[in-house]
Amino acid sequence: MAEKKAVTKKKTPSKKPTTAAEKKPVKKTTTKTTKTKESPPKKTTKKPTKTKEPTPKKTTSKTKKTAVKKQEKTVEKPKTTEKKKTEKKPVEKVDPLKTEILKILKDQTLPEGIIDDIIDYMNKEDIPKTMLSTIVSRVLVDYQKNLIDPSEACGIIGAQSIGEPGTQMTMRTFHYAGVAEINVTLGLPRLIEIVDARSSPSTPMMTIYLTEKYRQDSSLAKEVANQIEITELNDIAEIETDLTNLSITIRTDKESLENKDITLDDLLDVINKIRKIEAVLQKNNSILVTLEEPSYKTLLDITEKVKTLKVKGVDGINRIIIRREPNEGYVIYSEGSNLEKVLEIEGVDPYRTSTNDIQAVGRVLGIEAARNMIIQEAYNTLSEQGLNVDKRHIMLVADLMTTDGEIKAIGRHGISGEKTSVLSRAAFEITVNHLLQASRRGESDLLEGVAENIIVGQPVNLGTGAVELVMKRTKPKNKKEK
Repeated sequence: MAEKKAVTKKKTPSKKPTTAAEKKPVKKTTTKTTKTKESPPKKTTKKPTKTKEPTPKKTTSKTKKTAVKKQEKTVEKPKTTEKKKTEKKPVEKVDPLKTEILKILKDQTLPEGIIDDIIDYMNKEDIPKTMLSTIVSRVLVDYQKNLIDPSEACGIIGAQSIGEPGTQMTMRTFHYAGVAEINVTLGLPRLIEIVDARSSPSTPMMTIYLTEKYRQDSSLAKEVANQIEITELNDIAEIETDLTNLSITIRTDKESLENKDITLDDLLDVINKIRKIEAVLQKNNSILVTLEEPSYKTLLDITEKVKTLKVKGVDGINRIIIRREPNEGYVIYSEGSNLEKVLEIEGVDPYRTSTNDIQAVGRVLGIEAARNMIIQEAYNTLSEQGLNVDKRHIMLVADLMTTDGEIKAIGRHGISGEKTSVLSRAAFEITVNHLLQASRRGESDLLEGVAENIIVGQPVNLGTGAVELVMKRTKPKNKKEK
C-alpha cells in the first residue's frame, strides 16, 4: 500500500506543470481517482485534509477576481466620459459668419446651401462684415420671389412648360456630337422614351471615360476598347465549309488578331466550347473543326454558330469609336450599352462613365442616379432643339417618376393609371374601361384635381379658386349717404 501511495504522489506533479492557476483544479481530480482505485476507508480519512487546503485558496482567488473586476469598471468609466467629450467638440464648432447670418434672419429661413454660398462669397471677395446684413436681406427677397405660392398648380404648369415646346420638336435621328457612325434618337421620340421609362432605348449608347493612365496613351486606350467591343469570329477569320469531308476550316488573319489582342490559343478555347465539335490547330495557322456525329444538317447549323461566335468583348456593345477630346484625352463612344460589365473593366473611370439607358442606371447605380439621368437626358434633348425649359419642371417630373424607389412611366401603366380620381384617369386614356371598373368597385371621386373639375364644370380648388372671399358692402353705402 505504501508503494501505491508513492506512485500516486509522483504522478500528480507530472500533471501539474502548466500554470499556477491550473494547479488547484488538478488536485481535486487526483483525490477522486485515488478514491475510485483504493476502496479502503483509511485513505478516505486522510484525503479530506487535501481537499480542505484548496478551499481557502479559491476564496482568495475569487476575492482577487472581484477586486480586479471592480478596478476594470472604475477604469472603464472615465473612458466613456472622454469619448462623449470628443464627440461633442465638433458639434460646438460653428462658423462665426453663420451665427451672424442666423441672427439677421431671426424667424425667416434660408436653405443651408445658400447660407454656405454667402459665406464662400464673403471669404473669396474679402467683403467687410458690415455689408452682411444688406447681402442677406437681398438674398432673402430673391429667394422668396422664387418660392411657389401656396395652392399653386405646379404640376399643371410643369406639364404645360414641357408639353407645349415638345410639339415644336423635330422627329429625326442625329449623329451624336459630330461622332460619325453612331446614330442617336433625339427630339420628340427621345423625350417619349424618357417619359415612358422604356426598358431599353431605341439607340443605346455609352460615353466611356478613362482613368488618367489610360486617357493619355493611345495604345492603352485601344486595349480598353478591344476589351469592350464585341469581336466575332467572322471579323477575324475566313470560314470555309468542306461538304465532302463534312468539316470546317477557319483561316485566321494575323493583322486582325494583333489589332484585337487575341491569340490562337484563345480562339481554340472559345471554339471548343461548342458542343459536338473537335477543333485542332494546323501548321498554316488555321483551325480544322470536325464533327463528332457527321451529318449535313449539323454541319450547316455549326457553320452559322461559328460565324456569330463571340471571341472577345462585352455583350450588347457592337461598335466603338475612340476620340481625342480637348482637355480630356481619349474618350470611348460605344454603340450599344452594358453599364454593369463595362464598369468592371480596368482603366474605365466609373465615376464619369454614362449611358442613355435609364433603366440600366437604376439597376446598377440606384434610384437617385436614375433620377439624375432622367433630368439630364430630358434637359439635353430639349436644349439641343433650342427649347429653353426650366430645369425645375423637369426635376418635378423626375421626382414623380422615382418617388416609390422604382422608375415609373407617366402613362396608364404608371403614374396617371394610379391616380385616386376616376375622372382624371378616364380623361387620360381608355375612358370607358376606367369608368366601368370604377362603377363595379363603387369608387367615389372627391373632385380635388384640375382635370376632374374641368370635366364637371366647376372652379378648380387651386390658385385663385382655392380662396373663398365674402365681402360686406354696408360701409361704402353709408359713406355715399353722408
